[in-house]
Amino acid sequence: MKFGVHLPLIDFGDGSYAAEHLVEYVETAVGLGYEAVCANDHLVFGAPWLDGLTALAAVVSCSGTARLMTTTANPVVRGPAALAKALTALDAMSGGRVVAGVSPGSSQADYTLAGVPFEERWARFDEAVRSTRALLDGTGFAGSHYRVDESLAPRSARTGSPPLWIGSWGSDAGMRRVARLADGWLASAYNIAPDEFATRWAALQGRVATLARDPQSIGNGLATTWFHLDRPGDRHPADAVLTDRLAPVVHRPVEQLRQRLPFGGGAAALDLVGSFRNAGVQWLLVWPVGDGAADDIEQLHRFHDEVMVPLRS
Repeated sequence: MKFGVHLPLIDFGDGSYAAEHLVEYVETAVGLGYEAVCANDHLVFGAPWLDGLTALAAVVSCSGTARLMTTTANPVVRGPAALAKALTALDAMSGGRVVAGVSPGSSQADYTLAGVPFEERWARFDEAVRSTRALLDGTGFAGSHYRVDESLAPRSARTGSPPLWIGSWGSDAGMRRVARLADGWLASAYNIAPDEFATRWAALQGRVATLARDPQSIGNGLATTWFHLDRPGDRHPADAVLTDRLAPVVHRPVEQLRQRLPFGGGAAALDLVGSFRNAGVQWLLVWPVGDGAADDIEQLHRFHDEVMVPLRS
């Protein structure tokens, strides 16, 4: 299992979006051995949300050799051409470190703001994935909603194009789409348990094989792994952070979040992450829910010391 970090794009209360914070956060993560830097995508949300692609661009120069992942970006809302243009720019600036994660998202508000009918999202998304792939590959595509006749430049010096992963909570339709169209699957930690992940990952590999693709060629990651680890004397205990900060933003039952996310002591977090590793998770992408910029960084240290180090030993 490899580890990455989500950029702290959501305002959980302190309202700090300074570029200096993002740089310090990423430099800390890379120094601790996190191997990916990730950004999610919303135009509007239940809390203020910093633009993910802009934030990734702000940290390219301090991200070392870490992969730069969109987890996920929405090609229907953004438009395949505009999204692919940003992804190729990130790939060129980073020397070929982008993983292009895409999904249609679940926010009707994003679609309304973009002027795209929400009920068309699935039909548009299938074409948007093919269109984005064509733009990243420098090939052509023609569909009902999108057409690609031009190549984008500049491009990265890498051989080939950025891998394209699809985000899905694990539905049969979603996993069939991943098998047909993607180089990897991005699951959502707060929407899946370890046993469910194992079952759906095995089924996905089977689907890939039936399409005459090598199951070993497809990757996976567990995104939006929000966490907060306790230490004695903390002013903000993990369970209170879960109940008061995260649950109202993501609109999930507290008990469900408590079972699926590492909130609490380090030993319990280690057990949960170990269960996901045993289920076949290749990339665990974590997102601290801290009390401001300094606490976000402290949480990265805690997760490294209490989860990553024991799992690697």
